Amino acid sequence: MAAAASASTGLILPSLHVLLLLTSVSLTRAQLPGTWEVLVEDAGIASMHTAVTRFGTVVLLDRTDIGPSRLPLPKGHCRRDPTDRALPVGDCTAHSALLDPATRRLRPLSILTDTWCSSGQFLPDGTLLQSGGDLDGFRKLRTISPCSLDDRSPCDWLELPSPLLAAGRWYATNQILPDGSVVVVGGRAAPSVEFYPPDRPLRPFPFLAAASDPQMDNLYPFVHLLPDGHLFVFANARSVLYDPDSGDVLLEYPVLDGGPRNYPSAGSSAMLPLDPADGYARAEVVVCGGAQYGAFLHRDVDMPAGVTCGRLVATDTDPAWAMEEMPFPRIMGDMVMLPTGEVLIINGAQAGSQGFELASRPCLNPVLYRPNEPDGLRFMTLTPTEISRMYHSTANLLPDGRVLVAGSNPHYFYRFEGEFPTELRVEAFSPEYLSPDKASLRPGIEAAPDKVGYGEGFELEIEVALPVVGVVEANLLSAPFATHSFSQGQRMVRLSVSPPVDVASGGGDGAPYRYRIVCTAPPNGRVAPPGYYMAFAVNQGVPSAARWVQLAL
Repeated sequence: MAAAASASTGLILPSLHVLLLLTSVSLTRAQLPGTWEVLVEDAGIASMHTAVTRFGTVVLLDRTDIGPSRLPLPKGHCRRDPTDRALPVGDCTAHSALLDPATRRLRPLSILTDTWCSSGQFLPDGTLLQSGGDLDGFRKLRTISPCSLDDRSPCDWLELPSPLLAAGRWYATNQILPDGSVVVVGGRAAPSVEFYPPDRPLRPFPFLAAASDPQMDNLYPFVHLLPDGHLFVFANARSVLYDPDSGDVLLEYPVLDGGPRNYPSAGSSAMLPLDPADGYARAEVVVCGGAQYGAFLHRDVDMPAGVTCGRLVATDTDPAWAMEEMPFPRIMGDMVMLPTGEVLIINGAQAGSQGFELASRPCLNPVLYRPNEPDGLRFMTLTPTEISRMYHSTANLLPDGRVLVAGSNPHYFYRFEGEFPTELRVEAFSPEYLSPDKASLRPGIEAAPDKVGYGEGFELEIEVALPVVGVVEANLLSAPFATHSFSQGQRMVRLSVSPPVDVASGGGDGAPYRYRIVCTAPPNGRVAPPGYYMAFAVNQGVPSAARWVQLAL
């Protein structure tokens, strides 16, 4: 039905996509690109917030004050909060966990204050900073210094006694800045910004108040750090260029057509890769999906979601939105940057809005957005999952190139019966570049530095089964904090690379070919803030597994 409606409105799609949409009942999963697997049958918690650490482990985080989870805490680690509405006498179950996707092992973590609809960002040393939430977590800051599950001294959450946030932050967004500090933007009834460390005062941000309306579509604003050091901030259907140093709004962008996009209207956004070919001067932002205005206000779970994406060069002197249409309407979709520079749009629903039990018609098919293809040929429909991922689901890129999908709990408490039950399974989606027929092209990074400085040259040594033809790309991808359909701090930076130089030639004995490429690190923290990045080598569109590299000031 949705495909027919799109066709009637003049949507231009590749003939393959039209065929897929019109004959979807006869398609099998094997006929579409990509594969799915369940990594964990029962993680014990539904991950509302998810982040991948430099150890390759994954922090899963839900909220407290919802009753017991299915993951017990170690003996003696119970949380006791007399104000807890569900378990005032004590909660001995975990609401956070550390997952190793390689071994599928899981370790419970202790979280003490409520992290409902909170925000987060990795600091330059790899520590995950987590901010805000509800109730006793409203003004709290927490950290976890990640570890491997094999570490004898296991890592866990640390609740910081001070400082407290200057304002309560519920539904806020975090972004690391060029100097390694973090800006915390907005939140419910908080049209302001503040910083961590708190060496700058809280600043009013009237734009967020102006972007609000009765259904609160200024929450979880989309924030992207541009390569000039300014912030692109999007809320509702409006966006501005914001100077985090002075607090000035430098530019107001045109309004994006198609209705509201932020919580609770549940669109998503990504910044496309920054490229040395233009001196890292051009930054392009994509905003996709969202609910129709009124779906949240009227609790209309059947109102069709938006189908449009807007694309804008945020660094242009006269920017304008270019509009495109996705193969499916979608709310609560996660936009995950892949190491190829393509964007995976995954999770969510085709009707309703964000909120408890306010959506219907799960969107099971991921979509690949290929930004360098001609307009009208950019979207590719991928293999569907069999698991509905509705409100409070997440998606994150793993260092091996897969995408980890977790969460989905569209109910106030955990509920394991009825439509769209609380989902404790964790899946991994493997894009087509991981298919067996691409294995001979997939490079492996055999040597890489642990740390590089801005503008420095450094070497990667790679191995591949077949001789390299052309240039091997090297790309840095950040590890964002994914929640509520937006990956806070997500970033991809392409590197300048030299042509590959033979180190060792493969041969008939099955030995791989070995090459050295010289890369140049990003020039400054405006292009790539300090911290740990996944470094990928990409050979003819097929990425390696990543090596973690720290970009240091």
